[in-house]
Amino acid sequence: MRHLLAVVLYTALGLGANAGAAADIAGLREGSMLKLAVHEAPVEVPATSFTDAEGAEHGFADWKGKVVLVNFWATWCAPCRKELPALDALNRDLGGDDFAVVTIATGRNPQPAITRLFDEVGVKTLPVYLDPKLQLSREMGVLGLPVSILLNREGQEVARMSGDAEWDSDSARAIVAALVAEKG
Repeated sequence: MRHLLAVVLYTALGLGANAGAAADIAGLREGSMLKLAVHEAPVEVPATSFTDAEGAEHGFADWKGKVVLVNFWATWCAPCRKELPALDALNRDLGGDDFAVVTIATGRNPQPAITRLFDEVGVKTLPVYLDPKLQLSREMGVLGLPVSILLNREGQEVARMSGDAEWDSDSARAIVAALVAEKG
């Protein structure tokens, strides 16, 4: 309940603020969110596709109109394992018409290993997308894992973080709420 109240409060504050996303979200960073590098201007992202667990191709354009938190991770990555439950909670609580968490397993991540990991750490709402040949990861400049990238409603990168974070924290929720409140 406390998180819901915080989201409502930050959303209301975001609606009253001016549209400068970078300044707005930079000021909301606390705790592990201090590692979030907010860009001065949005950055275009590659149109490179990735697949879902069934092999269907997807691209960031699939989520155009939504704020998206893209998370590059791998089954063998200990910080990723630590971070996944927080990403799941954020997606569960805020995911919907205006926001989504898109997790992309980078490199060799067999589906049974992904399923086992999700079961072990209690992930229930995160989608499974794959970048097995690391093509998207390379084009996005992902050099280590995990890497999380915030995309605005136009599908442009507005912020990036290397390393794990508490994505279910009040600060993370406030950042997402501020981006969602922007109607572009």
